[in-house]
Amino acid sequence: AFQDIAENFIAGILLSIRRPFTDGDLVETNGFFGRIEDVDLRATHLRTPQGQLVRIPNGDVYGGAITNFSQADRRRVDLECGVSYGDDMERAAEVALAAMDGVAGRDPQWDPSLFYTEFGGSSINFVVQFWLEDSEQGTFLEARSDAMIRLKKAFDEHDVGIPFSTITLDFTEAGTRTLDEPLKVLERQVRA
Repeated sequence: AFQDIAENFIAGILLSIRRPFTDGDLVETNGFFGRIEDVDLRATHLRTPQGQLVRIPNGDVYGGAITNFSQADRRRVDLECGVSYGDDMERAAEVALAAMDGVAGRDPQWDPSLFYTEFGGSSINFVVQFWLEDSEQGTFLEARSDAMIRLKKAFDEHDVGIPFSTITLDFTEAGTRTLDEPLKVLERQVRA
């Protein structure tokens, strides 16, 4: 127990000297995301966006990864989506990129980009990336939400499909029957 107390005490001093964050910074560390409220000699106090106060031992903070969103002057949104296998991929990319033009908070100095990432189970997946004018969490959430609305609306207007996940139910050992076959057999038995 004394070893943990000493480790947290020394880590608290090192965090105060090295200053990887200051009070009010938006950070992610040890699986928690929120604003730094205080660093005492034992723990780092982090307030989550939902309002909970999390006290993380300084030894864990100092020894773990810290992502500081406040120290960046801008932030990027990565919006993942997919298109149907039957859609023209080049046309879908053009529609998606055009939809990002008026996104709230988007930095107009940097054009959005789109990269196809994988052949999924029911869609060809892609990511649309665009930069924001600042790194604030509110700007990020608003921009991502606005981008989703604009992308869905643009795809609907240009008849580009965002497919649902497809699930095949197999009711036999061999998996060779269709779902309606047992119903047809039952209908024949009822008629007989």
